[in-house]
Amino acid sequence: MDPFGLTVAAVIAAAQATGTEAALAAPEVDGIDFSLTAMFLRATWVVQAVMIILVLASFWSWAVIFEKLLLFRRLTGRSGKFEDQFWSGKPLDELFDRVGDRPNTPIERVFTAGMTEWRRSLRQEGGLIPGTQARVDRAMNVAIAREGEQVNKHLSFLATVGSVSPFVGLFGTVWGIKHAFESIAVQQNTSLAVVAPGIAEALLATALGLLAAIPAVVAYNRLSADAERLSGWLENFADEFSTILGRQIDRQSGGTS
Repeated sequence: MDPFGLTVAAVIAAAQATGTEAALAAPEVDGIDFSLTAMFLRATWVVQAVMIILVLASFWSWAVIFEKLLLFRRLTGRSGKFEDQFWSGKPLDELFDRVGDRPNTPIERVFTAGMTEWRRSLRQEGGLIPGTQARVDRAMNVAIAREGEQVNKHLSFLATVGSVSPFVGLFGTVWGIKHAFESIAVQQNTSLAVVAPGIAEALLATALGLLAAIPAVVAYNRLSADAERLSGWLENFADEFSTILGRQIDRQSGGTS
């Protein structure tokens, strides 16, 4: 057994236990409760509204983050399997008949869009309608644009939360400090017992703003990169698929089967 590992584990366990006890205990200074619940209840309605907005924004951001992470993981795995089948040498018509009715991934929908336009361009006598290549490319480009809209959905909310939340928290801070100075003027007393509660409530609003903004910014950068990577993957697949169809068009134009 690793004694160093045991020591680290013991330190972490002790720190967690200490943090839990500190969180559960309501800190009081000179009879003033500085727990999160007490500071929220003592705050003015404006600061309370700011805190509620920031907490809701944070929860919504985390919901979007987890949903997108699971979505990208699922799409990447299934798209990889389909691409392996695409390059396995199976006839494209057979692959299209299997996934044409129920495409489940972006790459399958791009493939379905191209194959659907290809089959619509076939004449009964076996030839192709002129302009087939251009129509197939446009159909796949439209499918790629639609997939891009889907994967980027709700990412703008993360960007908004990341850029606006600090300023919303700062507004709550300014309002809380203003209320603290008003309390000094009303009570004619500059002691910490008068000033500290209002300042603590104000700083709590700032902390909530940062708590909502930082994960949103980090997640937005990561998810945007994943969305761009997926779009690039679809564009590369569409180009390769278009090349295959273009080769088939040239063969038929040359009179070969």
